[in-house]
Amino acid sequence: MRYLRMLSNSVVAAGLGSTYILALFIQLNPSLPVNAPGFIALIATVGLFYIVNLTVAFYLLLVLRQLLARDLFSPAWLSVDVLSWLGALASGAAAVLMWENLGTFGLVVDPSTSAALQGSSVVLALCSLSCVTLAIARRRNPEARTMFGLALVTVVAGSVVVPQALRGVHIPLVLEARALDAQLDLASTDRAARVSLVAIDGGSLDFITGATAEGRLPNFGKILDAGAVRHLATLRPTSAEAVWAAVATGKLPQKNGVRSAALYRLSRGQGAIELLPEFCLARGLVRLGLLLEESQTSAAFRARPLWSILGTHSLSAGIVGWPLTQPAPVVRGYVVSDVYHRMAAAPTAVDEPSAIYPPELQGIATAAMERVEAEGPMVVAEGPPVVAASLGGLQSWQETPALVDRIYDRIAQSIASARRVQVTLMRYRSLEPIGHYFLRYAMPSAFGDARGEVSGEDLRQLAGVLERHYALIDEALGRQMTALGPDDLLLVVSGYGMEPMSVVKRLIERVAGDPLLNGTHDDAPDGFLMAYGGAVARGRQQARASVVDVVPTILYFLGLPVGRDMDGFARTDLFQSSFTDERPIAFIPTYDR
Repeated sequence: MRYLRMLSNSVVAAGLGSTYILALFIQLNPSLPVNAPGFIALIATVGLFYIVNLTVAFYLLLVLRQLLARDLFSPAWLSVDVLSWLGALASGAAAVLMWENLGTFGLVVDPSTSAALQGSSVVLALCSLSCVTLAIARRRNPEARTMFGLALVTVVAGSVVVPQALRGVHIPLVLEARALDAQLDLASTDRAARVSLVAIDGGSLDFITGATAEGRLPNFGKILDAGAVRHLATLRPTSAEAVWAAVATGKLPQKNGVRSAALYRLSRGQGAIELLPEFCLARGLVRLGLLLEESQTSAAFRARPLWSILGTHSLSAGIVGWPLTQPAPVVRGYVVSDVYHRMAAAPTAVDEPSAIYPPELQGIATAAMERVEAEGPMVVAEGPPVVAASLGGLQSWQETPALVDRIYDRIAQSIASARRVQVTLMRYRSLEPIGHYFLRYAMPSAFGDARGEVSGEDLRQLAGVLERHYALIDEALGRQMTALGPDDLLLVVSGYGMEPMSVVKRLIERVAGDPLLNGTHDDAPDGFLMAYGGAVARGRQQARASVVDVVPTILYFLGLPVGRDMDGFARTDLFQSSFTDERPIAFIPTYDR
């Protein structure tokens, strides 16, 4: 019976721990409804998941206590002693969890949510301390069971109620597109200069520097020699959608509205979760189907992106492969969404051309896509194919990242030859998925003893896979530089970097995840910003820029005012003094009207 009593105490403690995690979910997602249907759905999915897992964890602790105890351990069905210690453990762990999530999502959540998380972590830490105090005092006064039981209930109840009170009221999540395109009474610029922005997922400045020093990636090398280079601070948590939304708006997620890569809906259909907490295995909810993942769309923007801002100044823009451009917005220029290659292959593609604007460009884009697909797998540079077949876990890829980049690269070339615009934004995404699997082969020294872990044959075959994806982008940069006019500007932006996965994480992936993973951007490694053109000041500085500096810098270069409500700054240090002396920074209160 004592083991059943241990189980009953474990279930109660697990329920308390689950309540704390639910409080974290609710605080990170102010739009999550806490009415009766919504809360019941939350408990039936998220709550049940954590209750089961925490029950197992607490029960194993109690069984271990039984096996190691010198005296007989036989708790009551609801033991004040046991629940005090388990409550201290649960609330202490929850305090640390909330504090860590506050650090992780500091740039993503609004100030009121940050204050609520901070206050809740303090309350839970005090609860943990109080539970430990009660447990010690209970040992000294074993007869006062009722008094200590009431005290424990009071402390625990306060630790549950106060975080919910700090969270405040429910803020509805608006999923419809906001009217951001109302025309502003703004003057157009008389500058004929053009701007080309090449966006890269997961690019590493260290990798590029090493390759160019050995004579490879020649066009990256030209930019390093004759352009300006800065490390670029990114966002955490680092997702392509949130990072590129910050780049496109010059605003952090709490202002631009894009806080995550996707929405996560409760399987019972009540409410949507934007942010999954870190450090508590929340991704398991998605893997088990308890939360349904739903991609973000262009309706997620709550601030004007660059292409909309340019439109208010009667400037044209061409956007290819950018996240959150589905459905494609109406712009002065053209847009090819980053999901076009998937939607174009669907049976409804002709009837639903929502991934491209204007629709009449669909014929050009489809033809370009078909030409790339007809060419089939190709070698980007001398050596093995882009994705080596010797890694069995990668053979199941239905489309190689390089093929997707080639499709959008060809589409961008085809449309650009037919439509001239003043600002172009082209995104290459292949370095991220390739880096996750091939970074250790490209940079074995960064993994410590990776040369000992990886066979010489694997290194020989796979060491160049990542670089050949860089070579595809390097070739595109060569075309951009050739077409650059004397007054034009080329920006190469890596929104976030890629770094070796820690030994602990690699071990976890081998046991319970993908054993082939070895590169990560979970800790938000820096990306980079490269500038090249006649007005650019040559050199590399240690000062870091930020992803939110890109749009203010482009606006400044074009002679347009920068929004005072933007979180980024115009990086005048990228340009020569002869350029900046004649062009002071102009401001406008906001573009979001």
